[in-house]
Amino acid sequence: MKFVKWLTSVDRRIIFLLVILVVLVPMLITISIPFEVGEPAQNAFNAMDSLPPGSVVMFSVDYDATSYPECHPMIVAMTHHAFKKDLKIILVANIATGLPLGQEALERGAAEHGKEYGVDYVNLGYRPGMVAIMVGMGREIRDFYAQDYANANVDSLPVMQNVHNYDDIALLVSFAHGMQVETWIAYAGARFGQQIIGGVTGVVAPDLYPYLQSGQLVGLLGGLKGASEYESLINRKGLASRGMPAQSAAHILIILLIVIGSISEFIINAHSRRKK
Repeated sequence: MKFVKWLTSVDRRIIFLLVILVVLVPMLITISIPFEVGEPAQNAFNAMDSLPPGSVVMFSVDYDATSYPECHPMIVAMTHHAFKKDLKIILVANIATGLPLGQEALERGAAEHGKEYGVDYVNLGYRPGMVAIMVGMGREIRDFYAQDYANANVDSLPVMQNVHNYDDIALLVSFAHGMQVETWIAYAGARFGQQIIGGVTGVVAPDLYPYLQSGQLVGLLGGLKGASEYESLINRKGLASRGMPAQSAAHILIILLIVIGSISEFIINAHSRRKK
């Protein structure tokens, strides 16, 4: 009984240490967890993979450092896929602090695939007024993005030639931790027929399944699992593939601790009732 009572009053620092260990070990040691790729991630991959070389895709950075572990692996994976397919990427942002994260992903992919800024990709930067910009770009992108993030005139950049509105953008991908994907659907998808993929955190993904079922989203990556699924589809192990075993191990530990704690409390309560 002393051991059972000890289980219900374990020092929280021991629990913190256990969590650190089960997260750290899978990150340091390569552990492969088999899984099936879901249809939403497969559809996202197919939408990107089916585009002809030279097509223009727009990446919207709608997350910041708080959602880096879930959203950043998605933009890294899709950047590599796009550059491998010889697609052009236009980067915009609805969250100013997330813009450097998107730029870092594009620069890393460009260095690996030999792509040139201004020719194969461009960073148009951040502009306030999300809804007005989404609607206005249906007419002319230059009304809001006359210069890129470094104040270079967009007309001087080859990648922006003949790109004026959604008619010239084959696919739009929003990497988001909030309602931005739904906003893109409402103002770019419903109004202008823009094809949209959502790459969102795990807590946001369930809200987007109705749009996926209605065809308003052509694909969806949800949380770290969605990112790892996309990495597997492009045969590239990245942050998500390394993070999934750690996340799974942490979930298993938490479940075990809850079960152990519940059983211990049940035993103690039963013992107290017998004594009375």
